[in-house]
Amino acid sequence: MSFCDDEKAKIWDEYRDAVNMTPKEVERWLETDESKGVGWTHDGEDESVGHQSGRRIVEIGHKRRGDLSDDDYQHMRKVIAYVHRHCAQSPGHDIESSRWRYSLMNWGHDPLKK
Repeated sequence: MSFCDDEKAKIWDEYRDAVNMTPKEVERWLETDESKGVGWTHDGEDESVGHQSGRRIVEIGHKRRGDLSDDDYQHMRKVIAYVHRHCAQSPGHDIESSRWRYSLMNWGHDPLKK
């Protein structure tokens, strides 16, 4: 799939709103047991889909905007959708150490971060 400049600009803006953790913060988070302990894993794999996404978010975060590929933009759209969908499912209380928050953090979004 190829994106036009207007689509890329829209995805870029939405992604920057959805991903509120820096690449370094995501990288550090992915090393924790909490990060590794949440999320859905494909049969035969050891790493959750969210954890894989977090590694990809770090890669994207280290690129210049002009160096992003269509595949990067496709993943960015996936991240935006995940964050929006899961933020809407907030447990509403006791979220600081919740699996809900940990899963979102694997996708680059900390709901406690302003």
